[in-house]
Amino acid sequence: MNPNRKNFALVGAAGYIAPRHLRAILDTGNQLCAAYDRFDSVGILDSYFPDAAFFTEQELFDRHLSLLKRKGEGIDFLSVCTPNYLHDAHIRYGLSLGANVVCEKPVVLNPLEIDAIENLERETGCACYTILQLRLHEAIQALKARIAAGPADKIYDVDLTYITSRGHWYYTSWKGDEHKSGGVATNIGVHFYDMLQWIFGPVSKNVVHVKTHDRVAGYLELERARVRYFLSINAETLPANAVQGEKRTYRTILIDGEEFEFSAGFTELHTESYRKILSGEGFRISEAKNCIQIVSDIRHASPIGLQGDYHPLAKFPLAKHPFGW
Repeated sequence: MNPNRKNFALVGAAGYIAPRHLRAILDTGNQLCAAYDRFDSVGILDSYFPDAAFFTEQELFDRHLSLLKRKGEGIDFLSVCTPNYLHDAHIRYGLSLGANVVCEKPVVLNPLEIDAIENLERETGCACYTILQLRLHEAIQALKARIAAGPADKIYDVDLTYITSRGHWYYTSWKGDEHKSGGVATNIGVHFYDMLQWIFGPVSKNVVHVKTHDRVAGYLELERARVRYFLSINAETLPANAVQGEKRTYRTILIDGEEFEFSAGFTELHTESYRKILSGEGFRISEAKNCIQIVSDIRHASPIGLQGDYHPLAKFPLAKHPFGW
């Protein structure tokens, strides 16, 4: 038995992102003791930890973890893969249990929740980490180094376009409810905003041009960049070259008119995130403050329409909500 092996529990085992966390726990040589989800479509556990206890009721999950703790076999980490609006509650639960927490992005929906969690970290002596995997991408690290080595007074012009098509199911799920997901900017864009502010510095101006159920477009003024962005879950907004290639996802970043390529190298980033966390080098919740503030400000902003410096795709005709809302 590995003497350095850590015991994990996981909440949100039936969710989309859970397999990446399961693989990361396995690939770093650790053990999943228990998992919880309201839904029981968790056959994925057989591929990673078939002996893990599984619960569909929070109370029984909590009872199991409490019994393990009393036996001296308590968990060291709780991995949180639940819907965005539950992150705050599940982080608090893990810390109060005496475990460190690894939480999927967005770590919370509101910036003030980060301050409260940091207070709980100090009270419990445990730590909350978040997944900011783009910071571990080799191409993005190289870009950050290149920008840092360039002229200190240079301001870059950046266009971010990210379209990841979603079907009508999206609007029935929690993801289609802004109060639960944080909206399009939070749900699909928070890691891009984090990457941009990590490379180009903090935000001084945040303008939203268009914000609907299926897209958001706006302008960010960073310390060293002027950023126009367009994020969408509507396949009709895909550019012609993506449609011709029968792709349902399109991602591009232009920096001073030059395309920055980082489409490969994503498969192992969750595992690398866990390696960093286990070695004491993971991203603490404080690291997420800037990006959570950005998406919170976008969520609460009133769109100004097509004026000023807006992303070209912001002009794309707006679509009706598929359910007529």
